[in-house]
Amino acid sequence: MEPAMEPTPGPCAEPAAAHAAALAIGQRHLIGYGTFVRVWGVLLILTALLVTVSKLQHESLSVWAMLTINPIKAGLVFYYFMHLKYEGALLKGMLFIALAALIVFVGLLFLDTSLR
Repeated sequence: MEPAMEPTPGPCAEPAAAHAAALAIGQRHLIGYGTFVRVWGVLLILTALLVTVSKLQHESLSVWAMLTINPIKAGLVFYYFMHLKYEGALLKGMLFIALAALIVFVGLLFLDTSLR
C-alpha cells in the first residue's frame, strides 16, 4: 500500500496569504472595478467617435482619425487591462521602441505612396 500524499496547495489556495506576501515585497497593484468601467466607457466613446467619423464620407479625415484614436485605445487596453501600468521601466521602454519603429515604418509607407 502506497503512503497517502498530502495535496499541495495550488496558486490560489491561500489568496489572503498570497496578497499579504505581495504587499510585503511592494507589489501592490489592485485596480478597482470602477476604474475598469471608466476605461471601458472611454473605449466605447472613442469607438463611437470612430464610427461617426467614418460615416462622414471624408476619406482622409477617417484615415487620420483611425491613425490617432486607435493607438489611444490600444494604449488604454495595454495600460489598464494588460497591467502595463505596473511593469518596470525596461518593459515599457522596449514597448516604446517597438511602437516608435512601427510609427517610422508607417510614416515611410505614407511617404512612399504620397510621392507616386
